[in-house]
Amino acid sequence: MAATSRFPLLSWTTIAPVLGVLLLAVAWGRDLAPVLVALVAVVLAVTVLAAVHHAEVVAHRVGEPFGSLVLAVAVTIIEVALIVTLMVSGGPEASSLARDTVFAAVMITTNGIVGIALLLGALKHGTTLFNAEGSGGALATVITLATLTLVLPTFTTSTPGPEFSGPQLAFAALASLALYAMFVFTQTVRHRDFFLPVNEEGVIEEHAEAPSSKAALASLGLLLVALVAVVGLAKIESPAIEAGVRAAGFPQSFVGVVIALLVLLPETIAAARAALRDRIQTSLNLGYGSAIASIGLTIPTIALATVWLDGPLMLGLGPMQMILLLLTVLVSVLTVVPGRATRLQGGVHLVLLAAFLFLAVNP
Repeated sequence: MAATSRFPLLSWTTIAPVLGVLLLAVAWGRDLAPVLVALVAVVLAVTVLAAVHHAEVVAHRVGEPFGSLVLAVAVTIIEVALIVTLMVSGGPEASSLARDTVFAAVMITTNGIVGIALLLGALKHGTTLFNAEGSGGALATVITLATLTLVLPTFTTSTPGPEFSGPQLAFAALASLALYAMFVFTQTVRHRDFFLPVNEEGVIEEHAEAPSSKAALASLGLLLVALVAVVGLAKIESPAIEAGVRAAGFPQSFVGVVIALLVLLPETIAAARAALRDRIQTSLNLGYGSAIASIGLTIPTIALATVWLDGPLMLGLGPMQMILLLLTVLVSVLTVVPGRATRLQGGVHLVLLAAFLFLAVNP
């Protein structure tokens, strides 16, 4: 992770959150012309990147694996904000948006982020090495969360359709929180060494200069400002996102893919950078940690939001999606168990991601 002991006041990462809040104040509650809608989209994307940059600064201050945790939580907050915003404005048509977004996040993290990291790491450094204990535990948590929240609703019988009944949704939300809490405790306290980068000599620590306390606090403040801007701008931009998907002739479910791609782009960049520095474990922490946070925090939040949201909450996956998830699980297990991987494994994961994206557009 990049770090600096001084805080640049005129950098784009400082300007973007402030600009986002100012644009939010100007545009809120108004009908915008197409040019302004495009401007909001650009500022929203840049603010998301700035938010994760500041999360990365704070993360580097507290150290790995806390750093990956901070990044994952920051990205998940943005994801939840976008989902809730679109569900509020979308009405009954948005009943499956949470499922579509969470499933897209799982596929992008476990195949996209992991695949890019393994491929880049192998191309530059040969065989990539990582800690199978930590990555295996993280992958097992992802599999359990995905099955409990995205697969089981298709097969339950208390409520017609691929959705949970009230008690079932409450159980799934509590189980997701419990699994997320256990993972965080394992990653940051009990078995922290399982999630540190490794090389042929064993576990290695990150020795890059950490940012100063002043720089970290400034980034924390700007991170909060950026999150407020992202939530508000997403509300403004949500009609344009849905209209763009319809105009392209894509299924409505592709809106969830757009959200996941947007919020996970910075994580993907961070994972790629770590892989090029031969820190594959950090890349896997980002990938699997984001998937765990996406499910473990999004589902409970959406479950709570159903108190005031109208319409059903469709969480169950269809047959094609379950096949893709099953194939991803099998390939991921075979990738993680040896504790090392080559460019082949990276390529296989990227082909799975390509299949998911193609079928999301052309089911």
